[in-house]
Amino acid sequence: MHDVGVRLGRVLAAGDLLILTGPLGAGKTTLTRGIGEGLGVRGPVQSPTFVIARTHPSLVGGAPLVHVDAYRLANSDELEDLDLDFEASVVVAEWGAGVLEPTGSWIEIEIERPTGAGADPDPDADRGDEAAEPTGAAAEDWSEALVEARRMTLTGHGPRWAGGILS
Repeated sequence: MHDVGVRLGRVLAAGDLLILTGPLGAGKTTLTRGIGEGLGVRGPVQSPTFVIARTHPSLVGGAPLVHVDAYRLANSDELEDLDLDFEASVVVAEWGAGVLEPTGSWIEIEIERPTGAGADPDPDADRGDEAAEPTGAAAEDWSEALVEARRMTLTGHGPRWAGGILS
């Protein structure tokens, strides 16, 4: 997720809008962290859930990243009330589908992840001792690691993305 974000960040420019959709824990913020890294913005890029929007200025003279959590916004009027500079920024809007009314060119990214008992990609595999929780020196930091497969669909809209997004 993060690596795709870095690749995306390297092709984005001021005025670009990305609308991210996916369930809780799908990787929207992880993707946005990668976008921030690719853009060369000041971090850390964290979920803007409680502040609705965070602006991360560029450290390399490029466009700032505006990271929006549109979950609690009822409509695009509430987004306009935030007075964000869409034209001079790269805007990534989590939960933005149905709230934002994009015009021109934009990218939609849908992230899907398995949930529930059917989430295991190979439920018949013999796990043996591998399934045990590691402890002590054997424990690893899984805070940023994907523990299940994700499926990401990137759809470019408008003339800016007519030739593809990461082509």
